[in-house]
Amino acid sequence: MKSMTGFGRGEAREGGVTWSVEAASINRKQLEVVASLPRELAELEVQVRNEVSALASRGRVQVTIRFDSPGGSSEALKVNAALATQYLAAAREIASQLDLAEEIKLTDALRWPGVLDLQRTEVDATTAWPLIKQALDQALAQLIAMRIAEGANLKQDVQNRLSHLASLLEQIRERASVVVEHHRRALHQRLAEAGLVIDLNDERLVKELLVFADRCDISEELARAASHLTQFDKYLASNEPTGRSLDFLTQELFREFNTMGSKANHAELSHVVVEAKTEIEKIREQIQNVE
Repeated sequence: MKSMTGFGRGEAREGGVTWSVEAASINRKQLEVVASLPRELAELEVQVRNEVSALASRGRVQVTIRFDSPGGSSEALKVNAALATQYLAAAREIASQLDLAEEIKLTDALRWPGVLDLQRTEVDATTAWPLIKQALDQALAQLIAMRIAEGANLKQDVQNRLSHLASLLEQIRERASVVVEHHRRALHQRLAEAGLVIDLNDERLVKELLVFADRCDISEELARAASHLTQFDKYLASNEPTGRSLDFLTQELFREFNTMGSKANHAELSHVVVEAKTEIEKIREQIQNVE
């Protein structure tokens, strides 16, 4: 079992250029890969997506790729001093011909076209990909390792809660077996308190008990809930992504226990059902994090 949250980072160096890749994932019902690359490498986005898709089936995975040149940055600011000198000479000539005061400031020079030029280190996608993939593999390996570690913790928590749920299911089964008898005694007591003496084998009393027994019968729900718990164990033992299946199974479990509570007609049984539904909600919260 894997969680859908994780983080990983990788680096690869060659010729003084360092490529760094960060991969972070959070919960999503489907797989969503968001790749952030330098604009010169936009064509590599598909390859990045394919690498992530091969390792993850659910979650939003953000992959950020950066590179540093030998100068410590992929961008460098160049000053064209010769061009600035020409601008300055032209400005002074204009001032002299028009008999203007010479008031040229540094801020004016910085605005002259071409004096400052932001240059980027050129990168080739084909050449860069082997190094990027090396760093990406490292980042994804760390991310998956974190997802597996967190998944193991989630699995243990869910198994503990399922064990408690199985215990509650047995309590419900035991209480359900005496619900009809409890109703028979209560009905007979109310009749006696009302001064009505009716034989326990009276057809009307038997019919009332049969209708009640049919209305509060939860044997089918008990069987289905037990089957769901068994299926839950199988999914937890699987090496395949089971998050969607577990989410659906949790909904089905909740529905069965909810029906039991509706049919119960017994205070103690209803209390156990409420406890079971609370436990299922906690399981469902954990399952939302499972791949």
